[in-house]
This record gives sequence, structure tokens and C-alpha cells, in this order.
Amino acid sequence: MDKHVIEALGKARVTVQDGKVVDVEESKIEYCPLFHKHRGIEKLTPEEIKKNIEFRIDDFGMCTKDRVLRLKDFLSFGISEILSTLLDENIIDCVVMVCEGCGTVLVTESELAQGVGGRVSGLVETSPIPELIEQFLPNHVLDEENASIDQVEGFRLAIENGYKNIAVTLCNPEDGVILRELENEYDDVNVYLFGVHSTGLSTEEAELVFDLYDVVTGCASKPIREVGAERALCSVGTSIPIFAASEKGKEFVNLRLDKIGGPKKKTGNSRHPEPLI
Repeated sequence: MDKHVIEALGKARVTVQDGKVVDVEESKIEYCPLFHKHRGIEKLTPEEIKKNIEFRIDDFGMCTKDRVLRLKDFLSFGISEILSTLLDENIIDCVVMVCEGCGTVLVTESELAQGVGGRVSGLVETSPIPELIEQFLPNHVLDEENASIDQVEGFRLAIENGYKNIAVTLCNPEDGVILRELENEYDDVNVYLFGVHSTGLSTEEAELVFDLYDVVTGCASKPIREVGAERALCSVGTSIPIFAASEKGKEFVNLRLDKIGGPKKKTGNSRHPEPLI
């Protein structure tokens, strides 16, 4: 039996076992503009969340051996899209990401970065799915036996594989502290930190994010928005803003903007998630 736990829509904890949704907890957020826009969901109830996860299982095989891991660039704007652009432009060598059925993985292809990161976020726990693990390069899945999630060890694995310019997606700012310390141990290694799944961070953690990270998504985080309003070097988006927290982050954001032809004109709904927490 395989088991996967995701903090999904509105950070509701969802458990999927053997391709079936077996548990959905209450969402911490009632409204998300992304899911309203793309899926017509006006309120994040357990019933709507279950339906959305079941749709993803049917649509691209989420949390199953049939998971479609690659996704083409649709010229949208988010963390995985920025990372895909950086891989395409050879600015980074690999991304340390998290994928269901695999745990922490090293990704070197832009379409793989988009497919892995752009479709599932907030993976808390997963178990091995051999059919997915074998789609990654040898020694590019941190723990094939247990599919463990450990971004710091993933960074070490990237160095072991000879990568020098390494992006890492992070939910936990404390991992960022460790990664910046590790980066200082190497003269020829650069680490770029990308904050995902930021809903629920404290103000202190948000300050730490802007001390350490390069780019972070606002999600439904009130502290990230408040600190970002004061400290971000630039931001893109209104409903779910993406903040550049460093000069490199600003370069990365602008590179993606250039690729998609500049900022999109504001159209339709610009509501924020409700409530921000």
C-alpha cells in the first residue's frame, strides 16, 4: 500500500492511498483565487477539495504510477515556471524538488521541473512508486527505498553529482539557514533558495525568508505579504504575489517576465486568498 499526504488547497491535509482519497481535513483558507479561476471553486470545503484531488488523480495520475511527470511551458508565472526558465537558460544545473512517489529529487529538465513542481505542492509525506523513480536519472532520487523528503540532504546529493549552481525549493526557513551555511563551505557552489507553500509562516519566519531566500511565493501568507511589501526588491502578481528577496532573485523573476513578454495585464478577479494567515 502506498500513502501520500499533501497539504493541498488552502493547506488542507489530504491523504491518498493506492490512488484513492481516504481523508480530507478542513482547509485553513476558505477562498483561493487560483482555484476559483481555474476550477470554479468558490469555497474550499472538504467536499470540493476531495473532488479536486480526484480530478488530479484522473487527469494526470497524481500519487499513482501513471503520474505524468513532464509538462510544457504555458507561459504562466510561478515558482516552477521560473525554475524551468533557469534550467532552459543554463543558469542553474539542477533543482532540488519534491515529487510524490519519490520524495526529494534532483531535476535537470525544464519540462520535468514544471510537471513535478507545477502540479503538486505541499507534499508532507510520500512512499516509493518504482515506476516514477525510474523516470529520474540514476542517483537523482535521494532515497529510493523510503521516498524520504529532506531538502538539505538533496542539496548534498546535488553536490555529490557534480552540480555547481543548485536551486532548492523550501517550505521550512530553518532549512535555509543550514543551506546557506553549507554553501559557504564550497568555493565553487551556489545555492538559490525558492520558497514555496508559505501559508502559515510566522512573522519571524517571514523575516528569515527575506534574509535567506532568493524568490518566495506569497500563497495565503499574511506575514510574507507584509514583510515582502517592505523588503522585496520586486514582485509580480496581485492575488498570489511572487517576491524577489535578493538581487539574484530579481534577475530570475525578470528573466521569466522577459520570456513571457512582460507582466500580464490585470484582468478579472484580483481577490486575495481569504483569510490570509
